[in-house]
Amino acid sequence: MAHVLVPLAQGCEELEAITVIDLLRRAGITVISAGLDDQPVTASRGTVLIPDTTLDAVLDDDFDMMVLPGGLPGADNLNDDPRIHQLLKQLADNGKYTAAICAAPRVLARAGLLNGRHATGYPGSLEGYGLEDIDYDIQQAVVIDGRVITSRGPGTAMDFALSLIEVLAGKDKRAEVEAGLVR
Repeated sequence: MAHVLVPLAQGCEELEAITVIDLLRRAGITVISAGLDDQPVTASRGTVLIPDTTLDAVLDDDFDMMVLPGGLPGADNLNDDPRIHQLLKQLADNGKYTAAICAAPRVLARAGLLNGRHATGYPGSLEGYGLEDIDYDIQQAVVIDGRVITSRGPGTAMDFALSLIEVLAGKDKRAEVEAGLVR
């Protein structure tokens, strides 16, 4: 089964983080949430999240995908961490998936992973990040371009997570999880 890393930074968007973690686990996908340090994470709306581990503890693990929750200042805290950029580039170089929602596609942009790609994100979140090389469409809920997956924001978190399930475990698993959600 797939192995997914969800780094949690102070100020992340809790709806996005929890939706991704929850739905992927419902699909039987191994999800590791990792804090940038060993402290509880206070999300953007004040919800306190306890990561499974620290980022340092999993730097050498083999992941099939890394999913970046958005929110501010969470996305900026991810963007300011060189370990995140190192892992993103390593995953991309090894043909693995990178995914980001809301403001977090700016992390993919700074890492150079959106150059020449089609992407989406929270309106305005990529201003100043070299959009001339990115086909940026804020109308689509989820955009999959090769092994890079982006989504718009909290309102698209469920569609985003279900798309991640489909990519990692197939359409049947997505349909099974979605049916259980009664949506």
